[in-house]
Amino acid sequence: MNLLTRWNSQSLARQFLLIGGLVSVGAMILIGAFVAGLIEAAVTRNSAAATALYVDSVVAPILPDMQTNQMLDETVTRALDETLGQGALASRLMSFRLWRSDGLVLYSNDKALMGKHFAVSDDLKTAFAGKMVANFNNVDDVESEAERASGKPLLEIYNPVLQPWSGKVVAVSEFYEIADEFQHSLDQARLRSWLAVAFFTLAFFLVLSVIVFRGSKTIDDQRRDLKQRVSELSDLLLQNKTLHARVQRASQRAAALNESYLRRIGADIHDGPAQLMAFAALRLDSDVLVNPAVSEATREGEVMAIKESLDEAMREIRNICDGLVLPHIEAADLPEIIQRAVKAHEYRTGSSVDLSMSGTPAQLEPSAKICIYRFIQEALNNGFQHGGGIEQRVVETLRGERVVVEVSDSGPGFDPATGRTGIGLAGLRDRVESLGGHFTIESSARGTRVRMSLNLDGLEQV
Repeated sequence: MNLLTRWNSQSLARQFLLIGGLVSVGAMILIGAFVAGLIEAAVTRNSAAATALYVDSVVAPILPDMQTNQMLDETVTRALDETLGQGALASRLMSFRLWRSDGLVLYSNDKALMGKHFAVSDDLKTAFAGKMVANFNNVDDVESEAERASGKPLLEIYNPVLQPWSGKVVAVSEFYEIADEFQHSLDQARLRSWLAVAFFTLAFFLVLSVIVFRGSKTIDDQRRDLKQRVSELSDLLLQNKTLHARVQRASQRAAALNESYLRRIGADIHDGPAQLMAFAALRLDSDVLVNPAVSEATREGEVMAIKESLDEAMREIRNICDGLVLPHIEAADLPEIIQRAVKAHEYRTGSSVDLSMSGTPAQLEPSAKICIYRFIQEALNNGFQHGGGIEQRVVETLRGERVVVEVSDSGPGFDPATGRTGIGLAGLRDRVESLGGHFTIESSARGTRVRMSLNLDGLEQV
């Protein structure tokens, strides 16, 4: 299993180099052996045919009619001895035999073999069938002991002797040619054949290797790209899952916050305008205004008190409405929205706010504009109410694809870990996180800093 795992971990190019190399070497050996065998057979056959033709042209005229003479007389034997023992044939042939079809040696330059019968070999049978047989360095006949002992390269040839007028095989001549030159030529032919096979096998393997390496590189590049895309997709899925969880938490808290807002608005109306209007109604129900015994001055004072109570109730109602109704910000850009929120706070509280803006985006979707306006409004109100409005500051920056808004003051601060952030900041956190943004609070004895950031890539631009 470990070996298979290690093998599968290798690249396709390395796997091809190993398997393809082994297959190529095996194919080269098989093809080389086959081609070398064919070349050796062809060279042996051609050389033997030339030698046989030469020997037959010299020996055939000496032989009698073998169809009528089953044995050779002394005259023919002496003529063969003289022909084979001198001249070119003497230096070229090591031995010569003339066979009869029953395995009788009619003639041999080794006189000890003449007149003896031997088993008819397969090569001898093939020659009597009319086909020449040639073997190189394959001397395994019983009668060829002297040839085997010589240690010389020998070309063994069985050549059929034909009757001139009928073409019938009447005898077979067997001779052994000393093949030093033939062996050199054969070795050269073998070497060239092996070199040719090795060259073409190597060239074929190199061409395939180039193709495989290119394909393997393409596959590796695509595999790396796929892994990178899968990794990016996994990161996006994780981010989407995180955002989805944050949106769910924000949605769950939104219902509770809405109820808290409604209760707060109800309490504000009940404790403010409702009490003032109830006071005015009670004064109207009194008999001061209709009692003739009451003086005119007292009656006018009562009317003024009722009017002041109603005016105060209207002012508180307007203040409550100002906190609920947004100005028209759909067509405004981000700098204008931030300036409106800051100026509204300064007008309402009479305080001064330091404003800094840089790198603002040209356009945002309405939900982002409302989120930023509410963030500045609520953060400034909290800083004024709980921090005394000391050195309040609003800073807006663009960091890459994120817009960051920060509201700070130099008040006494508080401990965010106690959870004493109120429903206003909790609502802002949910509003910011529902848009995929980040919300943080930092507070100490030296002041409080509230920061929000929105990713512009995650917002639909209008």
